[in-house]
Amino acid sequence: MITYPIAKINIGLLVTEKRPDGFHNLETIFYPIQMQDVLEVVEADEFQFNQSGLALDGDPGDNLVVKAYQLLKRDYQIPAVSIHLHKNIPSGAGLGGGSSDAAYMLRLLNQLFNLKISADKLKEYALQLGSDCPFFLHGKPVYATGRGEIMEDIPVELKEYYLILVKPPVHVSTALAYQSISPQKPRLSLKGLVGFSVGKWRGNILNHFEKYVFQEHPEVGQIKKTLYDQGAAFALMSGSGSAVYGLFRSEKKGIENYFPADYKVFRQRL
Repeated sequence: MITYPIAKINIGLLVTEKRPDGFHNLETIFYPIQMQDVLEVVEADEFQFNQSGLALDGDPGDNLVVKAYQLLKRDYQIPAVSIHLHKNIPSGAGLGGGSSDAAYMLRLLNQLFNLKISADKLKEYALQLGSDCPFFLHGKPVYATGRGEIMEDIPVELKEYYLILVKPPVHVSTALAYQSISPQKPRLSLKGLVGFSVGKWRGNILNHFEKYVFQEHPEVGQIKKTLYDQGAAFALMSGSGSAVYGLFRSEKKGIENYFPADYKVFRQRL
């Protein structure tokens, strides 16, 4: 069985307080985009995990797809499987690729082996793998609070816009990014701000991680400046970085020429 995990961008990301359990409460809007990985799982005589496409750091056994399989195997009689993950969504980019892979793996296993896990229970499993994993089981724009797992649908109308997303060859550690944050309550909620026209988002819808990432990796901040210089109605770093996106009223052909050759540029009509 094959599935296609998607990516997301954050329309605003506010870290509002540190929780007693060591996590942080946040406020954000998750918006799905059609950058996709490819995940294939078939029953096998012994467990196997193979990965192609973009290179991933670390032990393959620590991959969230593997952890999702192990998580369900503890509670259900699941046979050995052969997993092939083809990565198109870069890691360390703030696009949620690993979390998406994990969420889609849970859903695929539920379908493949007819486990009959309810949507609410699947969400509980997803949250054990990552704070934004539950979003990828939902797949629609949501206003998210708590660790990112408290979600409500929100109408974000962007069909008149083109998305340009730029990923430099920079990996940002989410853990280090969170260590740099001084949580603060927002004056205005993202839920209200996103209701304004996109042209009014600039300077009002913020990402609290930008200050740290732009200081550590000035080239990420330069991407945002370039997108605005090229006419973006709004631009923001996604997640804890390092990808930056811009929303444009018209298609921006040739925008790749404004960035170094080793930068990845993704475009989508929203």
